[in-house]
Amino acid sequence: MNKKLFREMFNSSKCPIINFSLRDMSQKAQELAGKLSISGVQPKLSVKLDKKSNELIPVAQGGEYILKPQTFTFLNIPENEQCCMDIAESLGVSIPLHCLIPLKDDSLAYVVKRFDREKSIKIHQEDFTQILEETDKYRGSVEQIGRKIKEKSSAPGYDAQLFFEMVVLNFILGNGDAHLKNYSLLYRDKDNVRLTPAYDIVCSKLVLPNEEDSAIAINGKKNRLKIEDFNELAEYLSVPLKVRYEKFENKFTAMREIINCSSIAKEKQQQFLEIISERLSRLGLSNDN
Repeated sequence: MNKKLFREMFNSSKCPIINFSLRDMSQKAQELAGKLSISGVQPKLSVKLDKKSNELIPVAQGGEYILKPQTFTFLNIPENEQCCMDIAESLGVSIPLHCLIPLKDDSLAYVVKRFDREKSIKIHQEDFTQILEETDKYRGSVEQIGRKIKEKSSAPGYDAQLFFEMVVLNFILGNGDAHLKNYSLLYRDKDNVRLTPAYDIVCSKLVLPNEEDSAIAINGKKNRLKIEDFNELAEYLSVPLKVRYEKFENKFTAMREIINCSSIAKEKQQQFLEIISERLSRLGLSNDN
């Protein structure tokens, strides 16, 4: 157990207890129905830490963490997301604190610390379905997101570069489900509007092999993306050539080590590596094997 991580996430050296099982999840969600603001296909609960009992408990308001359990439709999604977020962190992409914690039935759940909360105070956040006034999270394009980032961000050039890196990362990791809700702005005040850390990163291609490369259009395309498409996006966002792919160059070995040490099923680990290798090849980036 990583005591340092638990101290950073929970201000405790001990792993918190989760006193409900996967089977209890639907009941817990129903108990809070109409009160939760977290949406998505994957079941999620807003939870907070009861410091006296060292227990993560579901709450309708004041949640400090988001808990995502196993799903019956797609296996090992929590392990998948944990691994992808670990890779993102290793590459220098900003992400929230996160970990895997067993439920009462020993099934693993992914727990992530909310970045729109500071000492229980809510910081205003808008995802890009809201910002673009879209009703369908799969409509629109990354260019539309980029244009709004440059309009609204307090550090438009830097956030445009960070956004570009997130788009490239999702492509490399086979996340074809990075839609408008998976990118957001955080409004600390009127003079401090910034792109949020990366979140909800999974290798969706592991469970949906025929999925398109991107959930929203990049250079007018969702599939058969090539480096030319990302370079067009970079030009649109004014991302300098020398920094476009530097976080991803010669990083295959490091990503492989994280995947091999992950809780992803062994038979899926090799598939994940093949996805990454093929994507790096399309971007003309070295696999450093």
